[in-house]
Amino acid sequence: MTKRILLAAPRGFCAGVERAIEIVERAIEKFGPPVYVRHEIVHNRHVVQGLRDQGAVFIDELEEAPSGSNVIFSAHGVPESVFSAAAERGLNVIDAACPLVKKVHFAVKRHATQQRLVVLIGHKGHPEVVGTMGQLPEGSVILVGTPEEARTVSLPEGRQFAYTTQTTLSVDETREIIEALRERIPEISGPAKGDLCYATTNRQSAVRGMAPEVDVLLVIGSRSSSNTSRLRELGEKLGIASYLLDQADEADPAWFAEATTIGITSGASAPESLVQGLVERIQQLHPGSVVDTWAGIAENVHFPLPRELA
Repeated sequence: MTKRILLAAPRGFCAGVERAIEIVERAIEKFGPPVYVRHEIVHNRHVVQGLRDQGAVFIDELEEAPSGSNVIFSAHGVPESVFSAAAERGLNVIDAACPLVKKVHFAVKRHATQQRLVVLIGHKGHPEVVGTMGQLPEGSVILVGTPEEARTVSLPEGRQFAYTTQTTLSVDETREIIEALRERIPEISGPAKGDLCYATTNRQSAVRGMAPEVDVLLVIGSRSSSNTSRLRELGEKLGIASYLLDQADEADPAWFAEATTIGITSGASAPESLVQGLVERIQQLHPGSVVDTWAGIAENVHFPLPRELA
């Protein structure tokens, strides 16, 4: 049975991920291997392995990097304490944090200087959330992850409040959480739509737009990637059987055996080669299947490299 394969656009790498990968590649070229990278530069094992093959060494703790070595911080951003620890060890730091994540860091600090207590909307334990909360002393940021938490979390009296958000959340749930906060604290400061990045918003919009045309949605990306998981959840919320897979050979043919149109998208840290591999697998299983593109918002965002690598 031939299929129609409908590719979401935009999909895949965002400008922040492209920048982070290029930072590692250029650092290896400039300084020579090994270049140490604290945690996964982005949440995709294929990207990480490709950089490891070029000479990147991924570490969990700064103590694993020899004093005086070159260390890159991931695109998710890190707490201020990590910069301090790196300086104490004499490490040459290159910060690959996405500029849109850094924008959230600046906002958190600005609110603190204006004596506002910050409510951060995000997922506990996610590296971006850890980094954002670590911009201020412990206890200065209150984390909420659901509308229910926004309604029930303990808030001190007599304080002014501001909110900010993780950049890779569900558009719909973020809106619900902001509404819950505003119902509780009408004067709370913060951006109307939160701090969701353009890539998160655009990829979710593409899935929403193509949903009426597809019978099943396949999302390429890592399960540890927040923005990727949100795409699968959105498809499911829209009533489409939706599956998250890291690579083409994880696709169960039974998922789309009866489907006429198969939708495919990918998270912001997934290489396009993985999408094309999935397309090829479907075409092998169903010869004659055609490929179309559902074109959403065109993206032309580019972030400059750090001065030391430009």
